[in-house]
Amino acid sequence: MAEPLLHRTQALLELLSGLGRVGVAFSGGVDSAVVAAAAQRALGARAIAFTAASPSLAAGELEGAVALARHIGIRHQVIHTQEFADPHYVRNSFDRCYFCKSELYRRLLELAPTLGIDVLVNGANADDRGDHRPGMVAAQEFAVRSPLLELQITKREVREIAREWGLPVWDKPASPCLASRIAYGLEVTPERVARVDAAERFLKECLSLRELRVRYEPNDLARLEVPLEALPRLLEPSLREQIVSELRRLGFRAVTVDLQGFRSGSFNDMVPVSELRRLTPGVGESS
Repeated sequence: MAEPLLHRTQALLELLSGLGRVGVAFSGGVDSAVVAAAAQRALGARAIAFTAASPSLAAGELEGAVALARHIGIRHQVIHTQEFADPHYVRNSFDRCYFCKSELYRRLLELAPTLGIDVLVNGANADDRGDHRPGMVAAQEFAVRSPLLELQITKREVREIAREWGLPVWDKPASPCLASRIAYGLEVTPERVARVDAAERFLKECLSLRELRVRYEPNDLARLEVPLEALPRLLEPSLREQIVSELRRLGFRAVTVDLQGFRSGSFNDMVPVSELRRLTPGVGESS
C-alpha cells in the first residue's frame, strides 16, 4: 500500500477507535465493507454491522452481505425496514432516498440502547460529496458519521484498501437499491422493483455482464442501459427477440435501448438545479 494511503488507512482506524461502540450501516458494497472491516480491526466486539432488508434490495445482495460480514468477522444483524409503508417514499419524488435513509437510521437508533451503540457510521466517501445524495441529508439529521468522507478517502482509495485487506468485494460494481431504477414521479411499488430485478438478472445472464441497468419509465417501458461495447450484441436479432419476449412476459409493455449506454444515476440528469441545491450536501458550498 502506498504511504499516503497507508496514512489515511491508519487515520481511519484511529477515528473509529475513538468513537466508542459503533454501529455500521452495512449494505455489502465496497464502501461499507471497508468501514465495517476498519471498525472490526479498531474496535473488535464493540462494532456491529447492520444490513437493511426490504423489497428494494436486489436478489442475492442480502445473502452476499451476510457472507461478507462473516468474512470480515464483525457482529452482524439484519433488520427489516418499512420504507414502502411511507407515502413520501412511495411517491418517488427527487428526495425519495431521504425517506429511505431516514427509515433506516430511525430503526438503527431505536436499537442503539439495547445493543449499547454510541455512534452510527455509514460508507459515504469523498466522491459522494456534491453528488445528488438526499440520503446524506438524513445522515446529518440523525448524526450519522461518515468516516471515509471525513478523511477525504475517495472511491478509488476505498477499492485499494479493500484489495489490500483481502475483501472479496474490492472490485464489485456499485449496486444501488432497485428503487433507483424507477423514474422519478412514478410510484415505487414492490411489484415494480421485483420486475426490474428479474429483468436485470435475466439480462446479466444473457449478456454475461456484471453491470447494467433496466430503467422503469412511465407506461411500463423498460429502458436498457448496457456498456457501449455490448450494444451490438444486444441488437442481434435472435437475442433481441429473446430479451423483448422475456421482458414483456415480466410485465413491461415496451422495451427500448439507451444509445448513450450504461451510466450510473442517469435519472439524476432530470433533477432540477434548485432541487440539487436543496437536497445535496456540499452543493453551493466553498471547498
